[in-house]
Amino acid sequence: MHTDAAAHDRPLHMWTARAVAAQVAAGALRAVDVARHFISRVEALNPGLNAIVQFDPQQVLDEAASVDRRLAAGESLPMAGVPFTVKDNLWVAGRRIAQGSKLFEDFIAPRDAWAVARLRALGGVVLGITNCSEFACKGVTTNLLYGATRHPIDPSLTPGGSSGGAVAALASGLGLLALGTDAGGSTRRPAAHCGLVGFKPSPGLIPHPWGFAEPNYGLSVIGPMARNVADCAWLYDHLLAFDAGDPAGVPIAAGLDALPSLDAPPQALRVAWSPQLGCDFAVDADVLTVLQQRVDALRAAGWQIADADPPWPTEAREYPLMALQVAGLHALYGDRLASDRARIDPVLVGQIEAGAAVTPADVARALRLKERIAGSLTRFFESFDVLLCPTTPVTAWPLDQLGPPVIGGRPAGPRGHAAFTPLFNYCGVPACSVPAGTVRGLPVGLQVVAPRYEDARVLQCARGIEALDGA
Repeated sequence: MHTDAAAHDRPLHMWTARAVAAQVAAGALRAVDVARHFISRVEALNPGLNAIVQFDPQQVLDEAASVDRRLAAGESLPMAGVPFTVKDNLWVAGRRIAQGSKLFEDFIAPRDAWAVARLRALGGVVLGITNCSEFACKGVTTNLLYGATRHPIDPSLTPGGSSGGAVAALASGLGLLALGTDAGGSTRRPAAHCGLVGFKPSPGLIPHPWGFAEPNYGLSVIGPMARNVADCAWLYDHLLAFDAGDPAGVPIAAGLDALPSLDAPPQALRVAWSPQLGCDFAVDADVLTVLQQRVDALRAAGWQIADADPPWPTEAREYPLMALQVAGLHALYGDRLASDRARIDPVLVGQIEAGAAVTPADVARALRLKERIAGSLTRFFESFDVLLCPTTPVTAWPLDQLGPPVIGGRPAGPRGHAAFTPLFNYCGVPACSVPAGTVRGLPVGLQVVAPRYEDARVLQCARGIEALDGA
C-alpha cells in the first residue's frame, strides 16, 4: 500500500486518496493542480464510459481553489483536495440531480446530502455526478435520461448497478473515492465487477437525514467505495457520525472507527465460508473456483475458516422482500404512470405496476419475514465472528441484458446475479466486497459480513484478504 506520496513516481490517479490528501495538506501539492489532472482524465475517458453524467470543470477548479485558500488561512483539512464522485441519487447543492429519471431531469438539489457536505467540509472536491439506474432500483446502470454506463475493462459489458457510474469512474481513475447507495447490493456488486472495494455499513452510522424519498425504506444506506480497503476505511471513518435528524441514526459509541483496526490479525477470528449462502444459489463454476482458491489461501495463511451456512427461513431466497421495493415505488410514483409512463424505464414501470398489487397483508408478512431473516443470521453469529460468501455469482455480462440468462448452468431470472447481497440489507449488518481475483480477465469479489455495528471487523478482514495480493 502506497502511503508515502513523496516517493510516488506514478500519476496522481494511481495514488491513494490518503496520500493525495497528505501532500495537499502539507503544501507539497495544490488542490487546483490535483483537480486539473482529474479534469483532464474525465475529458479524455468519460465519453467512452458514460460514467459521469454531470460535470462542470470550472466548478471543480473553483472548489479546489477554495480548498487551497482554506489551507493557506490555516484550516486543518484531512481530505484536502481529494476528488470524489457522487451518485445521481444523492444531493449536491445547486446541481442537477435526477435519480437517473426523466421525472427529475429538471430537479436542482437545494442543499448537499449530509455525506457530501461532510466531505466538502473536510476538503474533498466534488469531481462529478455519476450515473445510476432509475431510482437506483435495477441491477444494471442504464436509464432513459443518460443512457448506459459501460464497463471500464470491456465497453461491451455492464459494470452492474445501481452504482455503475460510480465504479466505472473510480476504476478508470476518474476520482479517488466515490459515494453511492446500497439498498440490496448496489455498491458491493458493481465494485466486485470492476475490481474495487464497495462497503455497505450498518444502518444509521453514516447519516442521511435529507434527500430523495427512498423506495427501499429502511434498507438503503450510503455506500463508500474506493480502490483499496484502507482508503475505504478512511472514507468511512470520516463519515461515521450521529445526526438526530436521521430516523435511522445511532448514537454511536467510541471504538467503531475502522482504520486503526486494519492491522489487527484476522487469524484470531472464527470465520465461516458459505459458497451458496445456504440457499442453493447458482454460481458459475469458474467464479466459484477462484473464490475457493482465495479461501484456501486464507486458510494457508492461518485463518480459522469452517464451511458453514446461515440457517435462513425457508422463504429466504432470491430477493424475498421484493414486495417492499415495488410497493415503495408504487407509493412514490404510481400516480405518474397515467401521465408519464413513456418517461419511465419500462423495467421500472413493471416494478411500479407490481407494487399496485401488493396488499397490506403482503407488506406485513414481508416485514415479519425480515425480522426472521435477521434473527437467523444473529443466531449464526453466536458461533462465528465473520461470514464469507460470493459478492456475485458471475462476472460482468453484456450491456444489453438485465442479467445473465444462465448462471451455474441453470436458467437465471433478472435478479439471479444479485442473489448474494440483499439478505444483508434485510439484516442490517455490515458487508464489504473486496477483489478476489479474475475470471476470463474480469474481476470477481469476495463478500465479508459481520454482526451489526462490527463494521471495523468487516474492513479488517477485507484488508487481510486484499493483502494476499501483496497490496
